[in-house]
Amino acid sequence: MHKKAVLLVDDEQPILQSLGNYLERNALDVKSALSGEDALVDFRTSSFDLVITDLIMTGINGIELLKEIKKINQEAGVFILTGHGNMDRAIEALRCGADDFIQKPCDAEELVLKMDRFFTKQEALRKIKIYEKFLPICMYCKKIRDDSGTQTGKGKWMRMEEYLCLKCGADLTHGCCPECFAAHIPD
Repeated sequence: MHKKAVLLVDDEQPILQSLGNYLERNALDVKSALSGEDALVDFRTSSFDLVITDLIMTGINGIELLKEIKKINQEAGVFILTGHGNMDRAIEALRCGADDFIQKPCDAEELVLKMDRFFTKQEALRKIKIYEKFLPICMYCKKIRDDSGTQTGKGKWMRMEEYLCLKCGADLTHGCCPECFAAHIPD
């Protein structure tokens, strides 16, 4: 597993420095941004697994940053970290796609535990996406399982020709490639 990249966003330099140092000591690759605008530039030019952002900042605030990040990369995590939290703001952040909403001052060890849980979930979802790209083919009869419109793994098994006709809309014909022809037709 690669070293997780975290973008830390806060308009208060002391918070960036102290929290950033703590996260780096916990084997994370941390980059800091003093504004939502700077964070967006960094996010567009580098790859981050998680963004931890303050809620109240001048310019682009934490919710606006969250929305922009999710437009760019739906898989990236976003934690909102704020000293001005209330239930309405937490609900708004979670509805906009935040992965967590944390009150300042936060316990740094608890934050790292929440991050670990998030990274575990994120890795699992990435693996699922990889497996969703596979087309299941029976190793014996070569039938293909069509899971479209149904739960993964519950689709109908069909002959390869039937599957290709269904998916491509093509009319198929059988022939013989030169290698098979040479192998099966005596001289």
